Amino acid sequence: AAPAGCPDVGAPGGLRYNGLMRVNGKPYRTIWLADDGRTVRIIDQTLLPHRFEIVDLRDLAAAVTAIKTMQVRGAPLIGAAAAYGICLAMTDDASDQSLDRAYDALLASRPTAVNLRWALDVMRSHLRNRRREERVEAAYRRAAEICDEDVAINSAIGDNGLEILRSAAAKKSGKDRLNVLTHCNAGWLAAVDWGTALAPIYKAHDSGIPIHVWVDETRPRNQGMSLTAWELGQHGVAHTVIADNAGGHLMQHGMVDLVIVGTDRTTARGDVCNKIGTYLKALAAKDNGVPFYVAVPSPSIDWLVDDGVAGIPIEQRDAS
Repeated sequence: AAPAGCPDVGAPGGLRYNGLMRVNGKPYRTIWLADDGRTVRIIDQTLLPHRFEIVDLRDLAAAVTAIKTMQVRGAPLIGAAAAYGICLAMTDDASDQSLDRAYDALLASRPTAVNLRWALDVMRSHLRNRRREERVEAAYRRAAEICDEDVAINSAIGDNGLEILRSAAAKKSGKDRLNVLTHCNAGWLAAVDWGTALAPIYKAHDSGIPIHVWVDETRPRNQGMSLTAWELGQHGVAHTVIADNAGGHLMQHGMVDLVIVGTDRTTARGDVCNKIGTYLKALAAKDNGVPFYVAVPSPSIDWLVDDGVAGIPIEQRDAS
């Protein structure tokens, strides 16, 4: 039997994917194991929305590249991918030196999301005092647990957020659908399943609440336009892609009932670091009296940092 969090093997022509979200009607998670129980499979998010392709990661270098080049992205998914990167490293060499090299290489792959460091700390602590011959199986078990924990956390965010959306919808007295604005991609593509900011939206849609999502295009990589709109469309959720600068205008005209975003890192005092541009949406929401929510999974909290402006590294990428 496949470990928890892995695909169900045996469907005609391939695998059944043990996920809740769907692509062309088929359930997927964003990361799972191939039927050899070792190869890590991911959705190449750099190709969306135009092409849906699955990539196999067979060694540590491939896992590092997947995180660096944003084939996988989103704080929870980066953590899960890093955990499986440790698994791949242990498959090649289960020594302490290999474990430390893998930790350092993966930690350097992206700077902002704290889930990366969290997952690596969990994996290294789990493996450090084990015998070498036990490490591969132990690594894959713990990585699968991290994936399942992420799904449970995000489902709980969805349940709690659903109550907020249900209350907001009730205030409209059934006159109009609920309009929610989101920035960047904090859906199931950014996590293992469900997502953070979009989990309440999916649960609201599934429970019959009329809901519509304003999707910021999200410069500079257009992750709202390319990813959020794509996955909302796959799930049948009504949505409209807007230019990033249009959000304040919509709020001024009463066309946004609330804002929900995700987080790459949240400090011990509650400072939230998210995709560039989130701060401007928060200011516009405050000025217009629009409720602003952040969907925060516990692994995204950095208890070692208080000041988000001074303490969180912001990723700078080459213009190309």
